[in-house]
Amino acid sequence: MVLSGPNRTRHIPVHTLTNRSSELTTTDRMTIAQLCPHWPSPITRSLFAILLIACSNHLVSQTLKPLRVTVPPIIDGHLDDPAWAQAPTVSDFITFAPDFGKQQQERTVVSMAYDPENLYFAFRCFDDPALVKTSISARDAIRSDDWVCINLDTFGDQQGLTALYINPQGIQTDSRFAGGNEDFSVDMVWYSAGQMTSDGYNVEVHIPLHSIRYRNADPAIMTVFFERYISRRTEHGSYPAMDPKKGFAFFSQMTPMEYHGLTTSVLLEVLPAVTFNEQSRHSNGSLNTADVRREASLTAKYGITSDLVLDATINPDFSQVEADAGQVDVNLRFNLFFAEKRPFFLEGRELFDIGAGGGYIQSLLYTRAIADPRTGLRLTGKVGDKNTLALLYANDDLGQVSGFPATAHFGVARYKRSLDDDSFIGGMAATRTFGDSDNHVGGLDAQIRVGAGAQIEGHLFASQSKPLSNSGALPMSGQAMSLQFQQLDRDGVTSLGVEHLSDHFSADMGFITRTGVTSISGAYQPYFYPESKFWNRIAVGVNAIGTRDHASALWEYDVTALTTSIFRGNLAAQFRATVSTEVFRAARFSTSGVYFQGGGQFYRWLGVTLIYRYGDNVIYGLNPLQGRGQRVQAIITLQPIEQIRVDYSLTYQDLHRTADDTLVFAYPINRLKAAYQFNKYLFFRVTLEYNGFRKRLPADALVSFTYIPGTVLHAGYGSIYNRQRWDGTTYVADDGWLEMNRGFFFKASYLWRL
Repeated sequence: MVLSGPNRTRHIPVHTLTNRSSELTTTDRMTIAQLCPHWPSPITRSLFAILLIACSNHLVSQTLKPLRVTVPPIIDGHLDDPAWAQAPTVSDFITFAPDFGKQQQERTVVSMAYDPENLYFAFRCFDDPALVKTSISARDAIRSDDWVCINLDTFGDQQGLTALYINPQGIQTDSRFAGGNEDFSVDMVWYSAGQMTSDGYNVEVHIPLHSIRYRNADPAIMTVFFERYISRRTEHGSYPAMDPKKGFAFFSQMTPMEYHGLTTSVLLEVLPAVTFNEQSRHSNGSLNTADVRREASLTAKYGITSDLVLDATINPDFSQVEADAGQVDVNLRFNLFFAEKRPFFLEGRELFDIGAGGGYIQSLLYTRAIADPRTGLRLTGKVGDKNTLALLYANDDLGQVSGFPATAHFGVARYKRSLDDDSFIGGMAATRTFGDSDNHVGGLDAQIRVGAGAQIEGHLFASQSKPLSNSGALPMSGQAMSLQFQQLDRDGVTSLGVEHLSDHFSADMGFITRTGVTSISGAYQPYFYPESKFWNRIAVGVNAIGTRDHASALWEYDVTALTTSIFRGNLAAQFRATVSTEVFRAARFSTSGVYFQGGGQFYRWLGVTLIYRYGDNVIYGLNPLQGRGQRVQAIITLQPIEQIRVDYSLTYQDLHRTADDTLVFAYPINRLKAAYQFNKYLFFRVTLEYNGFRKRLPADALVSFTYIPGTVLHAGYGSIYNRQRWDGTTYVADDGWLEMNRGFFFKASYLWRL
């Protein structure tokens, strides 16, 4: 639950952000004074303290040397293999959330081993088993559990890391972190197992080298930090310890690992898939088959080198196993954003993130805009020690346009050059062509570390657009620029920024919320750590944004005062009060209001989040008006036993016209998702969602078996009911339910690794 601070921090929820100092603690300094009472001056003692600090930092950053084994451990969660009896270990886990520098109460021991083709890790996590939160759940659904994590920078170049999360039952989540963003849509092939024990739990992990990219060298140097999360205290501990002065500059605080004699073999994967989809629609008073599709697809992956991979696909399977959750889709200034879920577009997606992105430019590559591709190519990886390359091409079958088959072509090229620490400078070019129209975007971006916890990032892009020749429109060009500074450490967050998008900047392959604006922003949020039985941390602060709308030459502003409380246990709350305006169609409207968000894991079986906002809003349209209303979101997660999970969410938004209090709309969405996990591979799930505004009820059922990512079987059935009936001539509103759509879906695929 992200409550405050920068929204680009990696997987640690912002309300838990804190840091671990590599400096000596007050207790350490007192100990030096006590051990050396006869030293003549504080200066001498300080010099000795500095020497100890240097030694301590050297020890923390010393290279780990995992054990090379000839007999690999059996990945079953039982740590009785000979490899683990001989493998080197680390165990000094220090907290970095909710505060830094504390010895984690529950001891963690990590063992490391490898053979020429695989990496192995084992975690021994001591705890009271009655307090451990765990579940037998689907892949990527363990974030509220206790877990351990291997954060692995396989190139050791401080530009990106792979995070492998495992809960006490051995259930996996994986992600890629680069450029300040963490992408959980990644699905790698690796193996894990977990076992509850009388004094905690064990986890074993097996990572095939085929599943990761790494530098072909001997020795191969990777960097790592190990992490353990204890849910009931929202507590993160790590080895090595995090330095509060460096904030969340993870890459510069990782420990090297040295591997000798790794085998570099050719990577070749082939993924055939078949899908069957039958759709029925209600028309002229009856439910009739409208579309039947039987398709086969083939995707292949070839490792040109150990760190450069080519992917190709023909008639790719871009089916989505789970439908998008409903969103309020009225009174919008820009289109809704939907997350990418289709496998081909997910790998390497973080490489296309730009420095200082996430403002008006949400992304320069929004792959959901590619609706129905027929072929695709992707090249990602390293060229030399410091160069990262990512290329993507896909064509989009648009069906019939003006009576003729139509295809749009997308191409994107990305280059990054790594600098010192986690700094980089890069460039990106993207194009979309359709008929005789085209749109091109290109430019530079960078992220520069300027201090232990401080960085500057920015981008400068230009666009050119040529419309269809028969449209009557003129070619246009535009520019986009952003420069952002952020200081993030244990003491809090300070940020300054400027962003500019010209009137005609356009990126047809991206997602941009607004153009024709220039904004200046700043934020200051100090953190306080009271000695209290109730609070772990309190943050107070102010955020301010001033934006000039180019078309009207009017300024809009947003000044927000906020406070965030992180309570003992697993609860947090934030309150914000905002005084703000928005310019739309050359008129300025109030958007001031108050906002609350709070919740957490109340019990192992119950999690609750509540979000509420009340205030002014714009009623968008050709003749915009001033409005006011409220937005409510409640999320409840129930887990009565480890294998059952029920998620319920309520989304409600309304809007009234301020002048006469007339209701413009009231929009409720209720969504219920219940899943039974038979084992780590197989689950059954049902989803119901009632859209009270559209008077529509989608109902879906899914049986899913996933052995490893790529080797899957899915079978799904869905219906959509509307509150209406057929009166013999047309469909009219009614209190009853009529099934308007029905669908059956089946998918099978198998991953061959040759």
